[in-house]
Amino acid sequence: MTKLSALAHPELHARIESSFVRQGMMRHLGARIVSVAPGEVEVALPYSERVTQQQGGYHGGAMGALADIAAGYAGLTLAAEGQEVTTVEYKINFLAAFSGGELRARGHVVRAGKRLIITTAEVVHLDNNGGESPCALMQQTLATVNKTY
Repeated sequence: MTKLSALAHPELHARIESSFVRQGMMRHLGARIVSVAPGEVEVALPYSERVTQQQGGYHGGAMGALADIAAGYAGLTLAAEGQEVTTVEYKINFLAAFSGGELRARGHVVRAGKRLIITTAEVVHLDNNGGESPCALMQQTLATVNKTY
């Protein structure tokens, strides 16, 4: 979570954060919110043994989960108050394998309707020297649902 994100859109950031902290998988993996704006959310995932496959690189499932979360929360920023979103489907293309550093997923709303929200997410790898490389691209369909908590 960045102070800039929280200061620029405090109510929106609080709404996303209150849902994000309920994500047991994200807590387990060590993910965190980087920024929140209307129609956009960025989430980070640091490298650890919890997110690797057998050869030591980031597991595709971890990359997919990160993309799903970032794009899903981007969609939630535009959903009506009292609503949550759930993933109906997504398609992901893995572009390159990485280890070390950190992954960043940047979710973006393409089109928001009352029932369906279409999003994309770009996953990039940040190396320890600040270099950024494309890792995966995802397209997603979300459905709005009533908030139950």
